[in-house]
Amino acid sequence: MYEQNSAQSRSGGVTATGLGKRFGDLWALRNLNLHVAPGTVLGLLGHNGAGKTTAIRILTTLSQPTEGSATVAGFDVVGQATTVRERIGVASQQATVDGLMTARLNLVTIGRLHGMSKTAARQRGDELLEQLDLTDFATALVKTYSGGMRRRLDLAASLMGNPEVLFLDEPTTGLDPRSRGDLWQMLTDLVREGTTVILTTQYLEEADRMADDIIVLDHGQTVAHGTPEELKARIGDDRIDVKVASPSELAVAASALASFVNGESTLDEDLLLVTAPIKSGVRIIDVVRALDESGIEAVDIARREATLDDVFLTLTSPSRPHQEMPA
Repeated sequence: MYEQNSAQSRSGGVTATGLGKRFGDLWALRNLNLHVAPGTVLGLLGHNGAGKTTAIRILTTLSQPTEGSATVAGFDVVGQATTVRERIGVASQQATVDGLMTARLNLVTIGRLHGMSKTAARQRGDELLEQLDLTDFATALVKTYSGGMRRRLDLAASLMGNPEVLFLDEPTTGLDPRSRGDLWQMLTDLVREGTTVILTTQYLEEADRMADDIIVLDHGQTVAHGTPEELKARIGDDRIDVKVASPSELAVAASALASFVNGESTLDEDLLLVTAPIKSGVRIIDVVRALDESGIEAVDIARREATLDDVFLTLTSPSRPHQEMPA
């Protein structure tokens, strides 16, 4: 088996201070500060265009910052970029494996580029193929793979060098539930061994389960930072969901809920759902009566604890025009 470095031997960790990236007059990222301890997981959340990928590109040396500084595994991402690259693994949103080679050859080639012997690269590759349930397809050309299989192989490729820091940009997109669960377990094992992980994801359940710390970005700026529990507590513990029969009833239902809630209601026209933070002590029967008095016969009403979905919807605004953070 390919020998992995012990957690004690890893400097690991990622830091950023005042990190920013400007394209012309537009700041894609501004004043990002973070500290990710070795052997922990940071979740970067935000809408498309919020600055997540820009941050990842800077931290993986693919783009230089306009302002600020960052270190990965103890090395500066600008002044020591080559050393940083030797210590990281990256799985971007798009699979980067070669479709004209077999899965095994893809991994062996990447291992050789990391300086492994051919035997060690073969052993490490076969180990990862087994972990990601691809052993039966090891000798098939990658161009014959499904999208989910290519995604798993790309993840295997990012792990070939046994990285100190692993960057995962939407890692489980296209994976079925079983493969997603297998990946979560695999990442849990890596983190236990000392690997540092920075994760961007649209699956908020994934961030809730995996991340020790979360940064929420909106229009290039940090709008929240904390553990999943801290972020959920910040917006209140309880939510009420009211499902209505038609889109025209959404606004009426939200108005009927006004006296029972703290903050604004969220309206989902696709799900015909009104979601709102509910005050302590409110009884569901009183909500039902208020809806009835407004002429709303709710299809369903449920009270529940806040989730990271609620945090995301409360703290981000995809339609708000970009506003530059003051220097």
